[in-house]
Amino acid sequence: MSERYETGMSVRRKVLGDDHVDRAEANKSEFDAPFQELITESAWGTVWANENISPRERSMLTLALLAAAGNFEEIPMHIRATVRTGASKQDVLEAFQHVAIYCGVPRANHAIKLAKRTYEEMEKE
Repeated sequence: MSERYETGMSVRRKVLGDDHVDRAEANKSEFDAPFQELITESAWGTVWANENISPRERSMLTLALLAAAGNFEEIPMHIRATVRTGASKQDVLEAFQHVAIYCGVPRANHAIKLAKRTYEEMEKE
C-alpha cells in the first residue's frame, strides 16, 4: 500500500478507534476494497492527516457538514470519535446550531437527536 494509505489508516485508527476500523476491515470485500482504499487515502490520509486545523475542529466541521448535507448515517460514528478528537458535547451542539441557522432547522434537529441517542449509548457502554 502507498504511504498515504498507511498514514490514512493510522489517522483513521486514531480518530475512529481500532475496534471500528477492525470491523470495517473485516467487512471489506473485493467489491468495495477500491472504495475503502480511496477513502483511507483521501479522507484520512489527506484531509484528516493535515495538521492545519486540529482534530477537534475537524470533528466539528465534519459533523456540521454531515448534518447540513443530510448525510445522517455517519453522524453516530463521528459522535463516537469525539472521545478521541477532543470535541465536547457543547462543541457538537454549537456545530449543529450553525447548521440550523445556515442550512435548516430540520437537519440540525435530526442531527441533535442522533447525537443525543449516541451519547446515551456511549454512557451505557
